[in-house]
Amino acid sequence: MSVKSSISLTEQQDAFARSLVDSGRYSSFSSVLQQGLELLRQKTETETVEMEALRGLIRRLNGPTLSDDAMAGAVDNMIARKRRALRVEP
Repeated sequence: MSVKSSISLTEQQDAFARSLVDSGRYSSFSSVLQQGLELLRQKTETETVEMEALRGLIRRLNGPTLSDDAMAGAVDNMIARKRRALRVEP
């Protein structure tokens, strides 16, 4: 469904859009504007997803942490458990 709308463009924007139609890349001025809006929608959605991913990463980074010694102990315990499970001698 199409909706008619009135918009204002700068002279440069108008000239660019018309050049795209004149060169045959787009069939109409409306097609140029529709494609531009679609690209802007996609960009906005991508930025939203990226920002949420970054927020999630920051939440994890701000979460509980282990000291170097505690991390070394946890890694040693994990290795020991894996060796026992696989019956591998140290």
